[in-house]
Amino acid sequence: MDRENNASDRLGIMPVNKLVFSISLPVIISMIVQALYNIVDSAFVGSYGDMPLRALSLAFPIQNLFISFAVGFGVGTNALVARYLGQNKKKKASSIANTGIMLSILGYLIFLVLAFFICEPFFSFQTEFREVVDYGVEYLSIVMIGSIAIFIEIILERILMATGRTKLSMVSQATGAVINIILDPLMIFGYGPFPEMGVTGAAIATVIGQIASAIIALILNLVYNKEVTLSIRQVFSFRFKEMGEILKIGISSIILNAITSIVVLVMNQILIRFSENAITAYGVYFKLVSIVYMPIFGLNAGIVPILSYNYGAKKLDRIKQVYRISIIFVAIVTVVCTVVCQLFPAQLYSIFNATPEVTAIGIPAIRIMSIGFVMAGIDTINSTMFQSIGNPMHSLICILLRQFAILIPLSIVFALTGNLILVWCALPVSEAFALFMSFMFMKTLNRNIQKTIGSGLQNA
Repeated sequence: MDRENNASDRLGIMPVNKLVFSISLPVIISMIVQALYNIVDSAFVGSYGDMPLRALSLAFPIQNLFISFAVGFGVGTNALVARYLGQNKKKKASSIANTGIMLSILGYLIFLVLAFFICEPFFSFQTEFREVVDYGVEYLSIVMIGSIAIFIEIILERILMATGRTKLSMVSQATGAVINIILDPLMIFGYGPFPEMGVTGAAIATVIGQIASAIIALILNLVYNKEVTLSIRQVFSFRFKEMGEILKIGISSIILNAITSIVVLVMNQILIRFSENAITAYGVYFKLVSIVYMPIFGLNAGIVPILSYNYGAKKLDRIKQVYRISIIFVAIVTVVCTVVCQLFPAQLYSIFNATPEVTAIGIPAIRIMSIGFVMAGIDTINSTMFQSIGNPMHSLICILLRQFAILIPLSIVFALTGNLILVWCALPVSEAFALFMSFMFMKTLNRNIQKTIGSGLQNA
């Protein structure tokens, strides 16, 4: 067999330009589809009423929190499986993959228990409107109870990515997204054989789509993923050392998304001082920017196994090329998206059937906050470099600075002025500071690689 056609070997052989896009493009497409179906979800709910849309905006922090754990477990598993395959340690790679699945199941059990206790107080804390609380509890409790599907879906897709089978990963993600998009209007508004279920229908459609993706990802791993062997016996063998290895790499990704949830929750408390419409506008902004970040996250998911494999194989010239290509791609995507947000903010909010009051607040919000897109994209690539080659602490520090240590204090101070426009300005300011720090850490990363392997990433 030609080694370049071997799913894992090609990570260290195929020309880098071709490799990055052959691996990342399917992931980017599938993640854009994922983002689109989240937007479609909110668009249908927005058509159902302003209160349900506000409930989904308020539900974001908790929904994002359990997804952050699922993604973090997947990132750690992905990087380690690829690294051990780069070292030709297939048995160890399989062990890590099975441990990643067990870790995902344990993560789900935590959120299953929380689903029965936190939903009601969580929404009551954020709004005085009983209708919003009822809609929110209705939606969030269902997606949390059914979150086993998203945990299993993500870990299995990242195992496929770790061996270079991103097209198969795209198939599983896209199938679930399409199912959700089809079921949404049917179950929300009661078309065909379905009764009208409103936000309950949106939640059930989401879980069904995720279940379909998980089943397909499992089948594709068992049939096509020959480098990694999955077995029930190994999944339920508690290898705590390997769990620690996975968490060491994935922790920065978990914290990134967890902090995003905390930031949204805190920002909601800041914005409620202005109006509940400001909260809704901020929630819609997050839905919109998912389209911006999904190509970046898709690229990240694609380059993690490439970086990890070549780091394990000590092919640092290839790492340097991957970094350069990634920065160029991210710069192009974020510049285009920034221009769109500057020129068409009202049209973007109209997708969600936002009220005129929400749109009036959202127009300056999205114009100001989109200024940070380019900086956030480059910082994300730098953080991926740190994660992939064993420097997760640098990634974690940048995340804390960008998402919490700078953004929240600035937002609070600006809110004290009573000027909502200044609150939106806190985001691009924090992005600029975090980007500066990430480039400082890149210099340290270069020196560490030179010491350990004898070649650096300077001139990348």
